[in-house]
Amino acid sequence: QVQLVESGGGLVQAGGSLRLSCAVSGRIFSGYAMGWFRQAPGKEREFVAAIKSRGGNTYYADSVKGRFTISRDNAKNTVYLQMNSLKPEDAAVYYCAAVVVYGNVLHEAAYDYWGQGTQVTVSS
Repeated sequence: QVQLVESGGGLVQAGGSLRLSCAVSGRIFSGYAMGWFRQAPGKEREFVAAIKSRGGNTYYADSVKGRFTISRDNAKNTVYLQMNSLKPEDAAVYYCAAVVVYGNVLHEAAYDYWGQGTQVTVSS
């Protein structure tokens, strides 16, 4: 059973920073591609960032490029999302996701396992 547990969400002022963490248990973490998605009220869930297992290639949505950084620590079975220069439009529930055999990691349909989400609120 693979479990993903996000943490690090909260309330921050616009321009501030947060670091989200996602701890993964159940299988060999280093073999997973990991992604972060978010869903704001009344909107569909959208891709934020992803990092592959081999080589650690990273991918970002245009809306967060240059402000957010995804990284992973395979020794700690954890993936991170460092969010800087936060904007009110970044407010959402953020989900991490994992997949072993992956296709297009920018699409949520590619992922097999999901966390419960963590709330990020950005005040203007």
